[in-house]
Amino acid sequence: MSHARSTHFTRRGLLAAGGVLGLGAALAACGDDKGGDAGSEGQAKGGRSGSWSFTDDRGTTVKLDAVPADIVAFTGAAAALYDYGIQVKGVFGPTKTTAGKADVQAGDMDVSKVTILGNTWGQFNIEKYAALAPDLLISTMFDDAGTLWYVPEESKKKITQLAPSVGVSVYDRQLTQPLERMWKLAESLGADMKAAKATDARKRFEEASARLRAAAKAKPGIKVMAGSASDQLFYVSGTNLSIDLEYFKALGVRFVEPPESAKKQGGGWYESLSWENVDKYRADIIMMDDRTSAIQPADITKATWRKLPAVKAGQVIARSPEPILSYDKCVPLLTGLAEALEKAKKVS
Repeated sequence: MSHARSTHFTRRGLLAAGGVLGLGAALAACGDDKGGDAGSEGQAKGGRSGSWSFTDDRGTTVKLDAVPADIVAFTGAAAALYDYGIQVKGVFGPTKTTAGKADVQAGDMDVSKVTILGNTWGQFNIEKYAALAPDLLISTMFDDAGTLWYVPEESKKKITQLAPSVGVSVYDRQLTQPLERMWKLAESLGADMKAAKATDARKRFEEASARLRAAAKAKPGIKVMAGSASDQLFYVSGTNLSIDLEYFKALGVRFVEPPESAKKQGGGWYESLSWENVDKYRADIIMMDDRTSAIQPADITKATWRKLPAVKAGQVIARSPEPILSYDKCVPLLTGLAEALEKAKKVS
């Protein structure tokens, strides 16, 4: 099942690997919508009425006569906006599991109340999109070329002709930057950022960051490995490029770092290991990709996995390589790792 836009990466290897891993880098090599860094913040006049503008992380400024109300967004972005009180009409990206339940990337959204334009990579129903008469499309970006996540390259032109788009970069920066950008975007769309729900979540995030920093300082000898599992391969993510790992590292967490030469095949994001070599790196805690595209720890049957010291010690926790960019949803990412560090024993 090869990826149509890269002859060097399989779709499974790219999507299943932790931190989005190679897919962002692969798209960066293929994207053609070059853009700059973030510019001025968006602004809304008179709540959800009046003119509206927002400069996204491509350096593109979208100007509309009114605050957009009919919004379509990548599922994770829609989930973040939902936490701030902004409801989108349509979504694309992992929204429902094969069992029909809400995907982990859908957050608290009621997925029965949104039009799903596509649930897997490459799916995007343009006819349904047009029928929604969208004012704005919102997605994240995993490269520096302005490639909108989960917007198919082959139909990008048709999609972007139907409505302007806003891209929030989640590439090669710390988590706090895209969190702040999504906050500003939600505010521009009419969200009440002075509401207790929003301000309390932001405070809890700051407290959780302080807790993780303290936990990392107290356990300097503990090493963490960020992994992701597929049928044939185990992926070890480096901290560069991934917004969550870059932030955790800045707070003092020590990570297993595959050398750049080993990550070359993974677009600079990760190293691919056969299951026979899954013990290549010593780790005391293993953070495993929680997305539905990855095999979850409880379902890994490989004998080499079960023999890992961290696995035998029960020091395996979940990781969200594509964090929902609201402060509320990012608090558990920090507290989960902090708690794991606080309880961790040196086993490597």
